[in-house]
Order: sequence, then C-alpha cells, then structure tokens
Amino acid sequence: MATVGRAMALDVIALRNRFPAISASGAPAFLDGPAGTQVPEAVVEAIATALVSSASNVGGEFAASRASGRVVRDARRAAADFAGGSPSEIVFGPNMTSLTFAFSRAVANEWGSGDRIVLSQLDHDANVTPWVRAAEERGVEVRFARIDPDDVTLDLDHLESLVDARTRLVAVTACSNAFGSLVDVARVARAAHSVGALCFVDAVHLAPHQRIDAASLGVDALVCSAYKFFGPHVGILWGRRELLERLPAYRVRPAPSAPPGKFETGTPSFAMLAGVTAAIDHLASLGDGEDRAQRLDDAFALTNTHEAGMGRRFLAGLPSGVRVWGRPSMEGRVTTFAVSVGGRSAGEVASALGMRGINVWAGHYYAVEPMSALGLLESGGLVRIGFVNTSVLEEVDMVNDALGSL
Repeated sequence: MATVGRAMALDVIALRNRFPAISASGAPAFLDGPAGTQVPEAVVEAIATALVSSASNVGGEFAASRASGRVVRDARRAAADFAGGSPSEIVFGPNMTSLTFAFSRAVANEWGSGDRIVLSQLDHDANVTPWVRAAEERGVEVRFARIDPDDVTLDLDHLESLVDARTRLVAVTACSNAFGSLVDVARVARAAHSVGALCFVDAVHLAPHQRIDAASLGVDALVCSAYKFFGPHVGILWGRRELLERLPAYRVRPAPSAPPGKFETGTPSFAMLAGVTAAIDHLASLGDGEDRAQRLDDAFALTNTHEAGMGRRFLAGLPSGVRVWGRPSMEGRVTTFAVSVGGRSAGEVASALGMRGINVWAGHYYAVEPMSALGLLESGGLVRIGFVNTSVLEEVDMVNDALGSL
C-alpha cells in the first residue's frame, strides 16, 4: 500500500480515497468518529480473506487451523506494536466494555472489606459501572475524583487526595470521549503506585488521536477498541505480564491456564482479528520508519499536526451562540468537541445537521458521570462533533456554517 504520510504533512485526499464510505459520491461528512470510525478498503479485504481462508478453529493439525493461528498471532503482534508491551500481554475481546467487566471481576478477587477504589467523573460508563459493581460485591468503598466544571478536565489534585493506604485501584480515562479532555495518565499511575494500588486506563478515545505506549506510561492495564481507529469491533486489553499471570481468570476448564489466552473466553472472531491487524497496518503505512512501531510513531506525529490545525480552525470559526463545553483551545485536548447551540436541544441540532449531510451525535454518549456533574444529563446532553485524520478543513467550515444557520 502506498505511503500517504510524508515528513511534513498528511496527504488527506489520498488517505480519504482508501475509504469506500468516505470517498463515495454524495458521502456525508463523517464527524461521528468518536462513536466509531469508517474503515479503509484494506480492512474490508482482510476480513473477507480471513472469512474464506481462516474459518477453521485453532489447535488443529491441518492447514486451515494453522492459518487461523497465524491470524491470531499476527493480531497480537500488531496490537502490541500499537499499544505497547509484548504480544503475550495482549488480550482480545468482543469490545472494551466486556473486557473491563471480566477484568474487574478478576481484579476484585484481591479486594476485601475496608478497601477503596478511586474512579473519575470524567469517564465513559464502561470504566465506571464494571468497577462499581465489583466494589459492591466485595464491600469496597468507591471514591470519585471530580472534574473542573469550567474546562471539563479531571482535577488531579483532588484525585491524589483521595488515594490513600487503603486504595487498591485507580481507574481513569486517558481522554474524555465526550469533551476531548486529555488526562496526565503517568501522574495518575504514580499516585496509584505510591500506595501499592493498580492503575487501569481507558484509552478507547485516545487511540485514534495520539500514540499509546502503555508500558512507558507506567500503568498496569489499558484498554482500547479497534473500531475507534478504523478497524472492526474488537476490544483490546494490554496488561502487565506479571499481573495477568497473577490474576484468576473466569474461564472454562479446558481453556488455556496462562495469559493471554486464559482471559479470552470462547472462540474469537478470526476475521475480525485479521481486520485489527489491517487497521494497524493502515495507520502505520501513513508514516515512515524501519519497523511498524516506528511507522506508527511517525503516522501519529502527522495525525497530531493535521488534527490540531482542524481543531484551531473549528474553534476560531465558531458562530456566536455556540458554546464549547471543555477546553477553549487545542491545548490539553483532542479534536472532539461537545457543544450547545442557543436554546435548542441537542437532538434538534443533531437532526438539523444530519439533514445537511453532517453526521454528529447528541446525548450523553455513555459519559454519564461528567454529564451528570455538569447538570446536563436530564436536559438531553450535548452535541458531539469529532474530527479524525480523515477529516478535512472543508468539513470544519461546513459544520461551522451549519451551526451558524441554526
């Protein structure tokens, strides 16, 4: 596949031509990436090929079974390059939510009465309810780190004040799926580890925007979802090898007893795992370098530059009467914006934009905690507009013009 990334800029037109949905005549402006991105042709082809050639289960002494095994191994290597760590630290699941529910049950086996966990008001509910339910079952106290309502960022001073000798886990997002706010995950990990607690990170929303290196961040486990970075619906969990080995897994008796297999219940979708590898290779092809990890570094550097330009254009061109909830500049955020428009409801605005060929979301987007903290949950939430590296400046102007007309 031809490289569309260069040392200085991303060739977005060439990039968009890889995507059947985006390049189709009359295609809408896909500004709904925070809820799931479109997929390039290479991902479609990889899935289709695997459905034909890798439909047999793994573990058999025949060619089709060995082909399925190669699909799984390739996906682990690709995901390790993408998220950091080694292939033996990569666990696959149907989605991030399912992985977090399963992982929370395993982690909670080490908790006892009198223990505490610290969660965040900034998070998607998939990084809240699994831990709350596990805490309820084990008689563990739940504390919430608050957000700053002015710029919708996580108050790290408050989080650190909640962490004490009885804390067993700190779970936070790396980036708000609703407001685009970034979190200093390394600082959170240091706070957790200072008292011997684990640090679990939801990186689902960070994954399409910034380079992830879970191991260097110092966290203990990190989750993301391939469908947010141009792949299929597959959840990915990276966990420190020692932790994965120590934790008990809920599994059937014949399943592998060692990680990562012991955390993967049932037969995976080999075709979707082939799609994961193709999505990561697609991203890597945007950059230059000796190996896939280096190409991913370069690709995300190009992506960051392109998205920052779109974000500045969006913020500078916002019409009067439109409020951005969150950071007012591109500092400390990604190109996901939650907005309100005058006295109109979020649903009304999203519907009007949809009629103009602009795909956006309205509501709370499962970010129940921050929406509730801001007093927006009962009123129907906000409009979410998201730009990814396939977005172009013309779409930025298009949505600002449409907002102005409302």
